[in-house]
Amino acid sequence: MNHTYQITGMTCNGCVQNVKKALNSITGIDKINIELASGNAEISMKNHVDTPTMQQALQAIGHYTITEKREEPTVDHASEEHTEADSDIKRLFPLLLVFSYLIGGVLLSQLLAGEWNGMQAMQMFMGGFFVVFSFFKLLDVKSFAYSFASYDLIAKRWIGYGFAYPFVELALGLAYLSGVNLLVTNTITLVLVSIGTVGVAKALLNKRKIQCACLGTVFNLPMTKVTLTENSVMIVMALMMLIRMM
Repeated sequence: MNHTYQITGMTCNGCVQNVKKALNSITGIDKINIELASGNAEISMKNHVDTPTMQQALQAIGHYTITEKREEPTVDHASEEHTEADSDIKRLFPLLLVFSYLIGGVLLSQLLAGEWNGMQAMQMFMGGFFVVFSFFKLLDVKSFAYSFASYDLIAKRWIGYGFAYPFVELALGLAYLSGVNLLVTNTITLVLVSIGTVGVAKALLNKRKIQCACLGTVFNLPMTKVTLTENSVMIVMALMMLIRMM
């Protein structure tokens, strides 16, 4: 069986050799031909190997992304876009569910308090957000770090940032929930999320179909405008809280 794939993240022949070595280590893969300039890869298989398995092998050696290229004689573009949109919504379900739980928890806490406190609600939401999201990243820090490095501006240049990021998120979450030094906490949040938003925006503008690492690599979430909206909301909340403190 021959399949055609697109591999991104390779910058030299050394990268090509590393990618070949990683993929050849997977049982079932027989022969690999990779073109550095285009990123096209022709892979011959004795037994079918799915794309997530190959992606996991590549994440172990660097920030490479592999996607299967499908060629069809005729394409109904309207139908294709609709199907792709439906697929993205289904894959985004875990993210939307997490947000629903966070919002529901904040609303319930405000209801039990007997009065609405907007600043406190935002503080609780951001605390819950960082704690929950760091949990999923910490389930597989290594895979998260390399996936994050495929689009984050800092992690691209220093992979150590990707390894540290889940712990930074956890610390920010605990700081919000405990109310410790919110001026510093909001400032750090504003800087980190703003940098992350630039990376997300660049990936979307370049129409790169990559995995969003916001919930780690436990779920195969697509990078979409939802990710950009999520980051933008966090930036607005951090700004509002900072302005209130000044």
